[in-house]
Amino acid sequence: MTALTRWIRRNLVVIAGIGTLAYLILPNVVVLVFSFNKPNGRFNYAWQRFSTDAWTDPCGVADLCGSLSLSLKIAIWATIGATVLGTMISFALARYRFRARPAVNSLIFLPMAMPEVVMAASLATLFLNMGVDFGFWTILIAHIMFCLSFVVTAVKARVMSMDPRLEQAAQDLYASPAQTFLRVTLPIAAPGIAAGALLSFALSFDDFIITNFNAGSTVTFPMFVWGSAQRGTPVQINVIGTAMFAVAVLCVLVGQLAGARRKRS
Repeated sequence: MTALTRWIRRNLVVIAGIGTLAYLILPNVVVLVFSFNKPNGRFNYAWQRFSTDAWTDPCGVADLCGSLSLSLKIAIWATIGATVLGTMISFALARYRFRARPAVNSLIFLPMAMPEVVMAASLATLFLNMGVDFGFWTILIAHIMFCLSFVVTAVKARVMSMDPRLEQAAQDLYASPAQTFLRVTLPIAAPGIAAGALLSFALSFDDFIITNFNAGSTVTFPMFVWGSAQRGTPVQINVIGTAMFAVAVLCVLVGQLAGARRKRS
């Protein structure tokens, strides 16, 4: 057995992890590179020449920034709604025993288990039967319904891992129920709530299938990208995608640094 073979066997897990990470990041690298491209025609699929025109004018394509701002607005409100409702449901399922608890536990995970197109078609049928006009509110309601299960999963796992003796100790020290919740329970559950909120925002901002069924004439950013791909993808889409990826990486790094600082202190 050669030295190279022994080294590969010792570091096989690390090599596999780096390879998987590179495979996941490669599409983002391609998007970054082509955000500096200046294609000759409408399609930004082949490298022509370096240019920063798209970065200096990211809203140069009609309706691009309008659809982006709409997606951000829907994602923010859907995150707030799903996080508030999901947190309350998680505490109810983790802390209380009631007759319908097993049924609620099963039903809450159905949106995660079923194909997304089924939920999209079901919600569209519901809105049609109710005579609701498709638009911002139908998209928002659909996104909250879709994201709710993911928030419940994240928060419930955190709540169930909490030590109840901490809350009992706060009560022994004459803390009121509100003080116990705000100063003990909520800070401990905060990482799960934050994880559910971030996941909810990403799912809402990125969603196309549910939005396409329930949007009517409203155009969100994923729908704008899909429509543009039929006629030729503008470089500005790569710019927006790169910026969103950079923001996500920055949030992760800030979270890691904050966690490391808390451990040191």
